[in-house]
Amino acid sequence: MTDRIDAVLEGAVAGRRLQPAEAVALLESRNLAAIGRAADAVSRRMHPGPFRTYNIDRNVNYTNICSAVCDFCAFYRGPKHPEGYVLDRDVILRKIDETVAVGGDQILLQGGMHPTLPLEWYEDLLRDIKAHFPQVNVHGFSPPEIHALTKVSKRPLREVLERLARAGLGSLPGGGGEILVDRVREAITRGKVLSDDWLEVSRQWHLLGGRSTATMMYGHVETLAERVEHLDRLRRLQDETGGFTAFICWSFQPDNTAMDDIPPAGAFEYLKTQAVARLYLDNIPNIQSSWVTQGREIGQLALLYGANDMGSLMIEENVVSAAGTVHHLTLDEMRSAISELGWIPRRRNVLYELFEDEPPTPAADPERARARAVPLPVATTSP
Repeated sequence: MTDRIDAVLEGAVAGRRLQPAEAVALLESRNLAAIGRAADAVSRRMHPGPFRTYNIDRNVNYTNICSAVCDFCAFYRGPKHPEGYVLDRDVILRKIDETVAVGGDQILLQGGMHPTLPLEWYEDLLRDIKAHFPQVNVHGFSPPEIHALTKVSKRPLREVLERLARAGLGSLPGGGGEILVDRVREAITRGKVLSDDWLEVSRQWHLLGGRSTATMMYGHVETLAERVEHLDRLRRLQDETGGFTAFICWSFQPDNTAMDDIPPAGAFEYLKTQAVARLYLDNIPNIQSSWVTQGREIGQLALLYGANDMGSLMIEENVVSAAGTVHHLTLDEMRSAISELGWIPRRRNVLYELFEDEPPTPAADPERARARAVPLPVATTSP
């Protein structure tokens, strides 16, 4: 088994495309150190510069009212629940203004799948945002939200996407992907988009020239083979469209959900899953660390397990925190997480273009970064 794993990793580092059975074997392996070294090597080959990146945005959850029932979600409220809300327009604009004031150039605009808000409500919201903040990218409305909006508006998917783009939508987040296998989706949610339609929203957005991210929430009811099937479906769509800018994975957070009897996957499984994703998704350029779910230390270590980006400063976050997982970083803490590993921290936009207005930072030290690659105390920790 060890010889087979070594051969698979050597091939991936050399640029050979992994096959699904090989990825399953890697996920079954306990050799986290070797998998991490390979993912790090691939990340350095794809991103050879002295930089590792981050961005500044805010997650504005415009509503928590949702027509779907997801057993893994602690955030949503049913349409008649007394705690359901839709944020007033001035509240949303104030949140964006606060984000701009601390250097943000983007908002992550997501909510539940509201059963009655019309398409015009979303168009008016986008126009208001762009009128007040033309420089801010709206990274908004995950594929499940878009798919649900086609049902509410009784409009074709392409038309809905075109209208949102004209109103000011800049890019799509990859939320609501969970595991793109219908057996899994049907086991953990009701009333939510299935795999083919999630992918179709992303496909049509890419065909319009748009860009989006892709995600995976693992560690609940899926098998390892289904985890790889999810990655494979993303890779095949990326071969077709080239529209995914980044991939982000995180472990299911069980507290306060209907699935709280499932133990958290842990750092060992997180680092291994992300590393395998870096090796498998050879056509998606960027991998984001999920420090929001894993905390600063593991989020930092993810930069040595295939990630090249620390993700967002995340001025506000409500969905993961509703499940009892609350991690916060200051800008200095995020930048130091990168520079402590020997890289130069650089702020980027949604297209991973670098900003020039960076505060002073320690010089890059590639030798230091290599010396710290895949520390054994973490690599040998059990889940």
